[in-house]
Amino acid sequence: MSCVSTRIVDKPIVFDNLRDSLTINYLKDRYLLKQDAPTITPKMIVIHHTAIPTFEKSYAAFKEPLLPSSRSEIVGAGALNVSSQFMVDRDGIIYRLMPETKMARHVIGLNHCAIGIENVGGTDDTPLTDAQLKANIRLVRYLAAKYEIEYVIGHYQYTLFENTSLWLEVDDNYRTPKTDPDAEFLNSILIQTQDLNFKPIPKAN
Repeated sequence: MSCVSTRIVDKPIVFDNLRDSLTINYLKDRYLLKQDAPTITPKMIVIHHTAIPTFEKSYAAFKEPLLPSSRSEIVGAGALNVSSQFMVDRDGIIYRLMPETKMARHVIGLNHCAIGIENVGGTDDTPLTDAQLKANIRLVRYLAAKYEIEYVIGHYQYTLFENTSLWLEVDDNYRTPKTDPDAEFLNSILIQTQDLNFKPIPKAN
C-alpha cells in the first residue's frame, strides 16, 4: 500500500498497569482470548460520535481506566472504561488517545479487531462538521495504508456482524442500541474511500 500522510496529535489517555490488566481480562472474559498483552490485529474501523459537546469533556469520559458506575447499561460486562484509539474534534483536529494496536472498549463483540474513531458532538445542537468529515476520510486512508482493514462501519451497524467470524462476544444478551454516527456522515466517508475496496457490510437477517 502507498504511504498516506495525515497530521495526528498524540494526547494519550491513562493506559497504565491497571488499564492493561483490565483490558487483558476483558479480552479473556468477553472473547475467550487469552493474551499476555492487550493488543489487537485491526480488521475494521468503527466510526462513532460522542454525543458530548466538547473535546475536553469527551476526552475526560475516556481518560481514566475504570468505568464509572453511571454507565449502568454496560458496567456488568466489565470494569474497563470505554475508550477509542482516535478522537476527532469539531475543528477537524485528529487526536490519538492510545496506541492503534491496543484494545479500546468501544464496540460490543468486535473490540478485539476494531480501531475506533470518535467524533466530538453528533447531537442536534452539535452536528458533525465538514472538518470532521474530511479528517475522518484522511484518517481512514492513513489506517488502511498501515493495516489490512476489511471493513469501515458505523457504530449503529455493529450487530450485523453477529453471525460472522469476527464476532466474539460470549453473552447473547449483551447488546446496547446505537445510532452513531448518522448514516449520511458514514456514507460520505465510504464514497470518498471507495477506491480502497472495503468489503460490503453483512446484510441483516
